[in-house]
Amino acid sequence: MYPSPIIDKTRGLSYRFFFCYLGREAMLGKTPLSIFIGYDSETRVTWHTLAHTLIENSSIPISLHPVNIDHYRAFFNRKRDSKQSNAFSFSRFCVPYLMNFQGLALFMDSDMLIKDDIALLLKDIANQESKAVYVVKHDYNSKNSTKFHGKMNYEYPRKNWSSFVVWNCSHPKNRILTPDFFNTASGLQLHRFTWLLDDEIGDLDIRWNWLVGDYKNPPSDVKNIHWSIGGPYFDEYKDTEFSTDWYLANKMMNYCKQTDE
Repeated sequence: MYPSPIIDKTRGLSYRFFFCYLGREAMLGKTPLSIFIGYDSETRVTWHTLAHTLIENSSIPISLHPVNIDHYRAFFNRKRDSKQSNAFSFSRFCVPYLMNFQGLALFMDSDMLIKDDIALLLKDIANQESKAVYVVKHDYNSKNSTKFHGKMNYEYPRKNWSSFVVWNCSHPKNRILTPDFFNTASGLQLHRFTWLLDDEIGDLDIRWNWLVGDYKNPPSDVKNIHWSIGGPYFDEYKDTEFSTDWYLANKMMNYCKQTDE
């Protein structure tokens, strides 16, 4: 048997009220924002560098969780798909389940870099009606047919919507995300959020998921850089756009003050 979520202590409360309450509590620093970052042992440096930028830029308490399938064996048994480009392509949809279907949580791909305070993200969604998820609604055709390590860069509707997701885990529609569903649903069902109506998917500004290599003329205040094609941690992309930002963050992540400093 799969582990069961804990009893919903919010029963009897409107999930909309609960969503607003938790968002406000997180913004006030009373409740840490849970942030789940995809983890792949082949690119582990990206997880740690992204985590560093979240910690350094945040003005509110946050808790960071690696989405590592080796930790999910009790409930995640999906076989790897030949089209997967990383280890967390499908395990990202475990987040509401891991949160016991309560509260807010953020999922991020690891090939990202945060440039601003994550508290601003909560302020952005606080100004919207309660939704099941909040994403950047990319509508584009990639300029690249392949990406890192020569992998195919597949096209599909709502591509990269699931790479940066604010989850309203308390939303009733997200209760479908149990092991029976995320272990068997197709990739398109999951990545296109087909269990939700269009008006249950909230909007985030494109600055929260700027796709390097596909988008041009970045604004000066990009909040989250996303190297979806390949980042500067790969030799073949070492000089890609925003590479100096990643090198600096990685250097600071590895910093340790010495006695003679």
